[in-house]
Amino acid sequence: MLLLSHPTGNQNVRHVLAALRSAGQLGLFYTTLGGARGGGAAWIPRRWQAEWDRRAYDLPSALIRRHPLREVARVLATRANWKFPVRDEFGIFCIDAVYRDLDAAVAANLKKLAARLGLTGVYGYEYACEYTFSAAASLGLARYYELPIAHWATAQRLLKEEALRCPAWEPTLVGTRDSAQKHERRSRELALADLVVCPSKFVADSLPADIRREKNVLIVPFGSPPFTRNGDGHASRSSGAPCGPLRVLFAGSMTQRKGLADLFAAVKSLNRADIELVVMGSLLAPLQFYRRELPSFIYEPTRPHDDVLALMASCDILCLPSIVEGRALVMQEAMSQELPILITPNTGGEDLVEEGKTGFLVPIRSPEKIADRLAWFADNREETRVMGEAARAKAAAYTWTEYGAKVAKAIQQHLALCS
Repeated sequence: MLLLSHPTGNQNVRHVLAALRSAGQLGLFYTTLGGARGGGAAWIPRRWQAEWDRRAYDLPSALIRRHPLREVARVLATRANWKFPVRDEFGIFCIDAVYRDLDAAVAANLKKLAARLGLTGVYGYEYACEYTFSAAASLGLARYYELPIAHWATAQRLLKEEALRCPAWEPTLVGTRDSAQKHERRSRELALADLVVCPSKFVADSLPADIRREKNVLIVPFGSPPFTRNGDGHASRSSGAPCGPLRVLFAGSMTQRKGLADLFAAVKSLNRADIELVVMGSLLAPLQFYRRELPSFIYEPTRPHDDVLALMASCDILCLPSIVEGRALVMQEAMSQELPILITPNTGGEDLVEEGKTGFLVPIRSPEKIADRLAWFADNREETRVMGEAARAKAAAYTWTEYGAKVAKAIQQHLALCS
């Protein structure tokens, strides 16, 4: 039996939970807010009901334990626009504090829970399990660690190089401001882990050499959403003569961590009326900053997931020339909507690209290579449409069910070796 903890939940958390429960391995899920789906939260104020529903889990109430106070305070402070209590890393109600608080609560209760539930291990996530893993080690429990993005040392090196290469974009590189204490905490978690779960080869390769040598490292790609066509899609997607400009989508935080400066430079160098750049994401600088860098792009704010898929259906390709990622989910989301992808290996999606069939790989920091491929897409519209169909088929081969099942199987195998 395993205890899994995560402060906020996400797609990969939910599918690991489902797989562990299906395999009879889930003893308890520890989180901050949220309960069983349809589990009757009549005590929740009406204005909070949507937030509660968003955090509902397909688990019985008996398998969920909550530690909510600091997360409730964070959500309230954020909605009230109180910046000081939620300032990055050091605010009393910041997301880092929420992670540490839940970790401490799990660790404090682990001995009792291990005895009551017959736990054999714990499953934790980056920056959320140092205390839990330390307590588990003292009890002889196995420790399973999910690392969703490149190791901090690799990320810091790449981002600091970007700050020098593109100084105007440095304010968007928020990860360069992480403290030494935060890095040390992550390193201690990793050192305590028995098995490290990574979503891509890029993340696995970013691990320090001693970790790759001494730990069990498992690469399990995330799953894809199903194909859903919202509306009729973009006119140029249909067979026959293309209609309108090539719509190139960038989706994600508007930062040079995701290579947006390189994409802007590529589009600017082409200066083609038949290429239209659509940027959907959260602003990390005033909108005027981005307009100065490239006046012609179309800005789309963030939106609910179904509306994101609808926007994708109105575009022709996805371009994500990231400098450092883990496994950007937007790649498979776009492919599921029949968009070929133009990405770097550092997106974590190298395996998604069958060169010239589902998309193209370009090196990081290569606006000229991005421009060359964008021009190819614009000049070969029918081939682009056919590539979109191949991209959808490729994405469909990656399922969330398979993701969870592989994680659960690896844990079973590890526990069998340890017994």
